[in-house]
Amino acid sequence: MTSTTIEISDTSLLRFATAGSVDDGKSTLVGRLLHDSKSVLSDQLEAVELASRNRGQEAPDLALLTDGLRAEREQGITIDVAYRYFATPRRRFILADTPGHVQYTRNMVTGASTAELAIILVDARNGVVEQTRRHAAVAALLRVPHVVLAVNKMDLVDYAEPVFAAIAEEFTAYAASLGVPEITAIPISALAGDNVVTPSATMDWFGGPTVLEHLETVPVTHDPSQDPARFPVQFVIRPQTPEHRDFRGYAGQIASGVLRVGQQVTVQPSGRSSTIERIDLLGRSVKVAWAPQSVTVSLADDLDISRGDLIAPSDAGLAPSQDITATVCHLHDRPLVPGARVLLKHTTRTVKAIVKEIPSRLTLDDLSQHPDPGQLVANDIGRVRIRIAEPLALDAYADSRATGAFLLIDPADGATLTGGMAGDAFAEAAAKTAPATEADDEGWDF
Repeated sequence: MTSTTIEISDTSLLRFATAGSVDDGKSTLVGRLLHDSKSVLSDQLEAVELASRNRGQEAPDLALLTDGLRAEREQGITIDVAYRYFATPRRRFILADTPGHVQYTRNMVTGASTAELAIILVDARNGVVEQTRRHAAVAALLRVPHVVLAVNKMDLVDYAEPVFAAIAEEFTAYAASLGVPEITAIPISALAGDNVVTPSATMDWFGGPTVLEHLETVPVTHDPSQDPARFPVQFVIRPQTPEHRDFRGYAGQIASGVLRVGQQVTVQPSGRSSTIERIDLLGRSVKVAWAPQSVTVSLADDLDISRGDLIAPSDAGLAPSQDITATVCHLHDRPLVPGARVLLKHTTRTVKAIVKEIPSRLTLDDLSQHPDPGQLVANDIGRVRIRIAEPLALDAYADSRATGAFLLIDPADGATLTGGMAGDAFAEAAAKTAPATEADDEGWDF
């Protein structure tokens, strides 16, 4: 197969998330990053200056730029995920500022689930603490490819290089043991602005990049042809005009990889195969399309395809199954228990499912597994076994974040209960599936 060069815009997009323990200065770092990169509107800055003066502060409290909830401003903490959009001449950014409290672990999972980079803050006076290890574990669990350790408040330890070196060494060893592929440590003072946007004059012993420089230069683009091609069908197009009466197209967004005209593909879960006859992109016919482009695909054969089906190369080796073993983070205040009847949403397909078993719960402090917890409550991360009503073709989350993730939804009110990742946390060996038990509710016995 001939290779295809994929042209990527010079102004690429980086999605990144921030995390840190309480009072590590995370919101101040984000505020400093926005302020010093000239990404704050004048009226926003005036509002922050007024709010700071009302609180008796002489200098603007830049943390107020991201702590948008009233409860956050009153308590001086981050509670919800705050999304910020900004750009520099070199790159565009989507920032997810996530909470640091243990009880808001689910919020970090939400914010970091699509991130390509995570900034984890550490207070230079306290070093690596339990919450730091939790954040590193979540980043590893979600397969975030780049992690930045920002050692903050260096001004409070006299900008001492040995303090930074000891913290960086400890964190790097721990994160590497979790499988984090790339770790960059940067000493900063978010309050004073050292090494956030501009290099620090007081830490000339540090020869690395500033936070913004690293964000602008970290490689986040790659050749999509290296990823397995996956195309979830979102909509079937059947024009009823005389000139298009025989046309059938399948519209959606390419989740990963590259699609080519003439490529042999198989439709999952039916297993029927055909050849890509035509690809339409933005009203024109193209020979090649790649993720995350939205396209319409036409096949050479008239197959029974509907919303939720997955088109993939015939040599992809996908094996649809009704039994899923996965790592999940429970998001809802209602516990997840064995026997729960849920809806499972994977890409564009939603099917009925039953939680058959919860074999273990993961403790992020020491990465130990607690067997048979009986339930998962909000913020818990654990392993589950699920039986679904119809076969689904899921990739392992470690292989594809796009098609290895799913949601569990309450069928009664549509609330999102759980975020799931196909496969086991940290590449653990999957346990043998327990024998299925009979469901006692009509319509859910499969």
